[in-house]
Amino acid sequence: MKTLAFKLFFTIIIITLLVSCSTDDDGIYLKEENMQFKDVHLSYSEFELDILNEINEYRESKGLSTLEILNIVSTEAISHTKYMIELDEINHDNFSIRTNNLMKNASAKTVGENVAYGYSTAKGVLNGWLNSESHRKIIENNSFTHFGISVLKNNNDRYYYTNIFIKR
Repeated sequence: MKTLAFKLFFTIIIITLLVSCSTDDDGIYLKEENMQFKDVHLSYSEFELDILNEINEYRESKGLSTLEILNIVSTEAISHTKYMIELDEINHDNFSIRTNNLMKNASAKTVGENVAYGYSTAKGVLNGWLNSESHRKIIENNSFTHFGISVLKNNNDRYYYTNIFIKR
């Protein structure tokens, strides 16, 4: 009797293992379309586009490649600009988080960031960045391929800027 119970128990275990070890679904597979980067839709103000154009014209004048606008980069810039307005100060707080987000979501290999406050023209903000060695080095970095921007006003009608550069 013990032998029959053991054989029955053993048979049930073997059948369970055989049924559960199907090769039809042996892992998690991402469809190829999920592996491709998909950018978000954004609209840019004329002022934002003027700044990006000024940066590209400057880069061209230095024999550097121009950069392409990438909306997902601007999304990170918008978030940071709102954060700076909330604090009422310019900063690079949480830059590592933005970098990680862009590495994950935009296939960025390298990330750089310029911030500014108070300028009222595209040429003005560009000149402000160019007069700062660390900001100028980011603008003149030839490895960058894409960029994004955010320009927002605070309650006192003062502009805050975040310009993020990435290499893909």
